Amino acid sequence: MMELEKNTLTVRPIEAAIVTILLMGILGYLIIGVKVVPHIAIMTGIALLLTYGAVKKVGFSELEQAMVDGIKPGLGAVMIFFFIGMLISSWMASGTIPTFIYLSVELVTGKFYYAIVFVVTAIIGLCIGSSLTTAATIGVGFIGASIALDISPAITAGAIISGAFFGDKMSPLSDTTTLAASVADTDLFEHIKDMAWTTVPAFIISFFVYLMISPKTTSESIQKIDAIKGTLLDQNLVHWYSIIPFIILAVLALKKVSVIATLFAGTISALIISFWVNNSLGFKGILELLYSGYKSNSGITEVDSMLSRGGIESMMFSISIILLALSMGGLLFKLGIVPALISVVQRILNRVSLLVCSAAGMAVAVNFIIGEQYLSILLPGNAFKENFKKAGLKPKHLSRVLEDAGTVVNPLVPWGVCGVFLSTVLGVSVTEYALFAFFCLLSPLITLFYGFTGISLPKTKKL
Repeated sequence: MMELEKNTLTVRPIEAAIVTILLMGILGYLIIGVKVVPHIAIMTGIALLLTYGAVKKVGFSELEQAMVDGIKPGLGAVMIFFFIGMLISSWMASGTIPTFIYLSVELVTGKFYYAIVFVVTAIIGLCIGSSLTTAATIGVGFIGASIALDISPAITAGAIISGAFFGDKMSPLSDTTTLAASVADTDLFEHIKDMAWTTVPAFIISFFVYLMISPKTTSESIQKIDAIKGTLLDQNLVHWYSIIPFIILAVLALKKVSVIATLFAGTISALIISFWVNNSLGFKGILELLYSGYKSNSGITEVDSMLSRGGIESMMFSISIILLALSMGGLLFKLGIVPALISVVQRILNRVSLLVCSAAGMAVAVNFIIGEQYLSILLPGNAFKENFKKAGLKPKHLSRVLEDAGTVVNPLVPWGVCGVFLSTVLGVSVTEYALFAFFCLLSPLITLFYGFTGISLPKTKKL
């Protein structure tokens, strides 16, 4: 963080704004308009910034170091991605995710599939405190069921992500929740309690929308349900003891064991169970699937597409995008663009509504400019902490804004850490699911509404 703040240039805010708008326009056009792979779009952005740096006579050695410094904050996430890749493949082999899929298709007999997906992922996310782990486990099960039953994977992914990020946001076990409270210097549980003002309305509205757009049950879907359940049973992938790795993961998360240790324990326990569930693979085969992923050979196309997932190899696409996006963020700091944008925003903070909007806007902007979830909390938190105090607002109000506009926006960014990861594990692009991630869309809007109206913003004595 300190390394990123050491910018070489001092640029005018208007110049920084022009460069930022041009950069975001190019990325948006290439990814959404032309539909090129994000790597090429980001490399184009990096080339633009390198050219800008050269025009400003910044040495290439400094620019190269800036890219390296930009990557450093994301290395922890990269390591977690490796472990999640192994977790998914081991949970496929052990029957953990297939058992979740079996239970998921059972739920389709009702008329409220998207609403059920939303609530279930919210509960699990709240219990384990990780949106990404929730999506990579039970979320994969729900996506598999939706594909097999011709239910929209895009809406299902939106419901999964909305539920997972609700749970992540409101869980005391979440790293982003803890980070937001820490940055704002507020008590963790005071922070969570205050978030209820925005989070509960967003949850209720999202729930009713998912309820209304959920598909109706048809005789065809019921026949498919029976076929999928039969295939999973024939493949010997549905067992009560296959849930043990998930229970271990949940217990360790509740005990606040480190993320990597928790994922490692969930993987090892699943590998042990795999020897009983998939003994035909052999010792070498079970170890190899940790890298290449689990391959289903049931002969049923729908089931094979659901189960053939995971492995370290499957994470390489995501990791490469993240490293490129973070290196681009490093250049934006080194060239003074991000500091210039922060400085101009701080000068216009003379009303509470502008203050809240500016903090939320910067959190959203950092997500889109840099693509890093933690920095979307850290940068606005540090930049606006004193301004919130001077305006007579409490620290918990700042931490709430950081979560509403920082934490839940990252999955909506095609080149963001969460967006890249979720599109990879769920098999649905960000541009497809973003409009259906209602909770993530509503949270920043509600926090802006409260900022303008003053609802839930009691003031302390101004400093």
